[in-house]
Amino acid sequence: MSLATDERAALCAEFERSGPDRPTLCEGWNARDLLTHLLVRERQPWSAAGIVVPALSGVTEKAMEGYASEAWPNMIDDLRKGPPAWSPFKVGKVDELANGAEFFVHHEDLRRGEPGWEPRPADPGRDGQLWNLLATQSRLLFRRSPVGVVLARPEGARQVVATGFGVVTVTGEPAELVLHAFGRDAARVEVTGLPADVEAYRAAPSGM
Repeated sequence: MSLATDERAALCAEFERSGPDRPTLCEGWNARDLLTHLLVRERQPWSAAGIVVPALSGVTEKAMEGYASEAWPNMIDDLRKGPPAWSPFKVGKVDELANGAEFFVHHEDLRRGEPGWEPRPADPGRDGQLWNLLATQSRLLFRRSPVGVVLARPEGARQVVATGFGVVTVTGEPAELVLHAFGRDAARVEVTGLPADVEAYRAAPSGM
């Protein structure tokens, strides 16, 4: 199974457990807002441009408002069924490239939205896919770092994802490194290096 497929199923199960009102790590969004975002992105891609283009945010907001009266179980079922036949996300390779990180990060946004969360148990298959995801996307995710960045797993695997004057090492399990790369503070990582480099790194914008 792919990361996108596995995380879609796990995220839907988490939505069922959470109910629509649980807080998330996405500022100002509860679970219903998060699920609405995912449905608009996948089922109305022409309306989702406002996610990345601020000038079109009104179009996206209007599309999200269209789910205001939709029953919560029906919304979960729509996400579980996957994209409709005409959606670009229906193509397996597109789904994996676009939704692997999306579903994983938003799954954790939902899981970690309240105090008392704990990381999920290690999963070699999932963690391997996340480590590979970092190898392909981290140069974009860390592009604003003013110093070089090395990502390291506790068992010793490392990858250089940014270069610059000075360097920091960010150590954590792949799941935590992915969340950190996407700008989530609720990630268990350790940043080490010279104090000035660490300070410059922490002061820079993070995530996409």
